[in-house]
Amino acid sequence: MKIFYGSMILFLSLLLISGCNGKRTGKKDSQTANDTITVPDTGYTGIKQYMSGQLLVKEVTFKNGVSEGLMKSFYQDGRLRQTSWYKNGLREDSVKWYYLEGQVFRSTPYNHDTIDGTQKQYYRNGRLKAKIGYIKGLRTPYLQEFTPDGKLVGGYSGLVVSTRDDYQSKGVYRITLELSDKSTKVRYYRGDLSKGVFDTAHCQKIQTIKGIGNLDLKKTGSPQISYVGIIAEILTNFGNNYLVYKKIELPFNDLN
Repeated sequence: MKIFYGSMILFLSLLLISGCNGKRTGKKDSQTANDTITVPDTGYTGIKQYMSGQLLVKEVTFKNGVSEGLMKSFYQDGRLRQTSWYKNGLREDSVKWYYLEGQVFRSTPYNHDTIDGTQKQYYRNGRLKAKIGYIKGLRTPYLQEFTPDGKLVGGYSGLVVSTRDDYQSKGVYRITLELSDKSTKVRYYRGDLSKGVFDTAHCQKIQTIKGIGNLDLKKTGSPQISYVGIIAEILTNFGNNYLVYKKIELPFNDLN
């Protein structure tokens, strides 16, 4: 009888140990499974077509859900309208626009999704129409335009400045701006070219009526800068903006 009870106690002890070992093994296997889960693909890879009804609007190349490679857009009749190259979701290299007949109309350089470099425009005959300078998305004064037969355009309108001195009587010094050819296709700004570029965020627009701008500087009684910078943004006959900068020296040192 003692032998029987001893055998039963030994059997139950072994069963309990086996059960405990089973629980530890299951927890370890579960942890191992969690550690070996792989991250799924983050998005579509390939070329997607975007439609407007039955019309193909554009084709975009993706890698893991991000634009990567060639993008095309199309005119309503299916002919190529624009091409651009993307890298990690940002425009790089050149963005090109096309005439309906297929020739390049405009080529714009991009760096990290920002215009940077010289934009070029073309006639249908393939000749260069214009070259326009940009630095990090902002215009520089650089502009060259060409006639259809390749001749460089010149003779742009100049900036004419006149003043009226009411400093002693009214404490006001007025600067009047207009173009030498009397064109009204102009906007005037008070400010300077910042590191060689025209940045409207650092300029003050001057009220302009029929091509004439007036800037009233007032007596402050405290020292101010001795000049005022003026930028004229002139629309050319080719549809581009020609920039003219002029520094005007002031006769009084407290005008603002």
